[in-house]
Amino acid sequence: MNLYKPVLTVLLTGLTGALLHAQSATSIGSPNQAIRLTVQNSPSGEVTYQVRYKNKPVIEPSGVGIKLSRPQVTLNRFTITAIDSANVDDTWKPVWGEEIQIRNQYNELIVSLQDKGGSGIGMRLHVKVFNDGVGFRYEFPKQAKLDHFVVADELSQFRFASDHRTFWMPGDYDSNEYLYNFTKLSEVDATAALAKEKDIALQSPIGPNAVQTPLLAKTADGLYISLYEAAVLNYPVMALQLDKKTLTLTSQLTPDAVGNKAYLQTPAQTPWRTILVSDKATDLLASRMILNLNEPSTIADPSWIKPQKFVGMWWEMHVGKANWPLAGGKHGANTANVKKYIDFAAKYGFDGVLVEGWNVGWEDWFGNWKEEVFDFVTPYPDYNIDSLTTYAQRKGVRLIMHHETSGSVTNYERRMDAAFQYMVKEGINTVKTGYVGRIIPRGEHHDGQWMVNHFQRVAEKAAQYKIMVDSHESIHPTGLHRTYPNWMASEAARGSEFNNAPTLGITPEHTTVLPFTRLLGGPMDFTPGLFRMRLNQFDSTRTTRVRTTLAKQLALYVTLYSPLQMAADLPENYEKHLDAFQFIRDVPVDWAQTNVLAAEPGDYVLIARRDKQSPNWYVGAITDEVSRDLPLNLSFLEPGKTYEATIYRDAPTADWDKNPEAYVIEKKTVTAKTKLNLHLANGGGCAIQFVRK
Repeated sequence: MNLYKPVLTVLLTGLTGALLHAQSATSIGSPNQAIRLTVQNSPSGEVTYQVRYKNKPVIEPSGVGIKLSRPQVTLNRFTITAIDSANVDDTWKPVWGEEIQIRNQYNELIVSLQDKGGSGIGMRLHVKVFNDGVGFRYEFPKQAKLDHFVVADELSQFRFASDHRTFWMPGDYDSNEYLYNFTKLSEVDATAALAKEKDIALQSPIGPNAVQTPLLAKTADGLYISLYEAAVLNYPVMALQLDKKTLTLTSQLTPDAVGNKAYLQTPAQTPWRTILVSDKATDLLASRMILNLNEPSTIADPSWIKPQKFVGMWWEMHVGKANWPLAGGKHGANTANVKKYIDFAAKYGFDGVLVEGWNVGWEDWFGNWKEEVFDFVTPYPDYNIDSLTTYAQRKGVRLIMHHETSGSVTNYERRMDAAFQYMVKEGINTVKTGYVGRIIPRGEHHDGQWMVNHFQRVAEKAAQYKIMVDSHESIHPTGLHRTYPNWMASEAARGSEFNNAPTLGITPEHTTVLPFTRLLGGPMDFTPGLFRMRLNQFDSTRTTRVRTTLAKQLALYVTLYSPLQMAADLPENYEKHLDAFQFIRDVPVDWAQTNVLAAEPGDYVLIARRDKQSPNWYVGAITDEVSRDLPLNLSFLEPGKTYEATIYRDAPTADWDKNPEAYVIEKKTVTAKTKLNLHLANGGGCAIQFVRK
């Protein structure tokens, strides 16, 4: 419900003829008044904003503006012509997610700006202040002096008050699959970070002082600050350029093949630039601000969109049991092998089976930058898709399609309708897309405007065919699963497949950083659930390994949310540990309530979630390389009710390095008054199911 304040609006607009021509400041607070944002207009025309949280500095006065190459004008000095304000407090229900209902409460300010340089161009600075952060964007209304225009650079700044310690990844236009670095801002060295990364297929580094968003900072006085973006549509992804002297981060947009950033026509708007802030780490993980900055669902009847768990013919290629191409004699996607996965999925209650390497073209798919790669409708001769889809249907299971484009996006766009029609014919309603390699159109980047628009087109086209999408090598998510709920998950970070990367792999702390960074924008297809930690099962020379305990792999199903969750390991590895595998079978993928109980980025995460379909609760706790004890107060359980707790925990001798597969399963009767202590081994975790009696 929109609750506008006409008195305040008229009063502020009335300042136009007097105060707004002199140096003036306008402030707006969050609904709980913890956050205050101030917009200031200097006599020279510079407009700055600053943000404070409980009177502590979050963002010091920072500039706003945008540079155009058509028309050739820099919009960074303005006259403020009007200021309007409003407050909003409503709720909405996501199709699926971490809560059954989300509150959307904020105060907003719309500052109308006129270019002081004489171009006649007007724009608006639109600000929303929530209890957990701030979002702002630029809006360009329809106007006589601006119709079609080209963005050369965005001039949004974020100036920190001190040299905060930050979690950051090196800026890159094509990959977000890096490990996070944790240093002071002044110690950011993207070049050194890039030099350590040997396992990323395609790198397009921006520069030594460039970092990606989201950027997470922790101040000396205990504030957690996240810089990110929301609702990235028809615009490139934003990285940040750091000025170490002033501790100012400036927006760095991904360029296209000729160096431009965005092609727009009025009316137009940029994505939201977001600043999450709290003095509690748990509040960052509980924030839904980025979702709230996105538009409501475009799908009128979403009843066909179903969260699901699946297994797949995928990990065996990573560990050397099989391969994607038919040539070589180890083709995994053959009819007999996939039937085994269907049987396994049916036996243990999984919804789907992902099959990779099913289609002709894998022999020369990577590294050749060729346009005609896959046609997405021609199976290899040893893969009888008609019989398999029929077989799966009889077993109550669906196949999940895999569309690897190898970066040839023009090829995929030409063939998308035929590919989705083929899926519908075969009774397949979920697709995993992939974009490994350099993009075609040649010269475009994964994070550029052209690709941002492509991912939107895929979501919209898939919805026409009632198909759900899981995208890999895509742009980082920015809450668009609210608008396109069939775009259910993305990779867009270093996922579990990097456990098999020979250089850095995945460190124990990585999964304790992801919830504070990548997952703020949306669900991740991390592919957890690995039960064999040394990856030499089919090749004794392999030294790669999974740096967690088995219990932590279970806990990831709770701490790393996705409505599409894969049980990533091989059936034979699960069948050796069916007691532990039971948790993966039981854990839901759609939640009614989420309580973040304890968290510290890079150290530990403890989350409790309530199933949407039952009164049962699930808890996941994970730690980094440090063993620790976490107290667990069960006050989130329904008072007066008794629950059976099944606890999957690290054994006393468990250790990610020396004894990763040691676990203990125990049952206890508990109530809301019960208090537990969770002991997490080095690189360990704990998963608990609470079933109400």
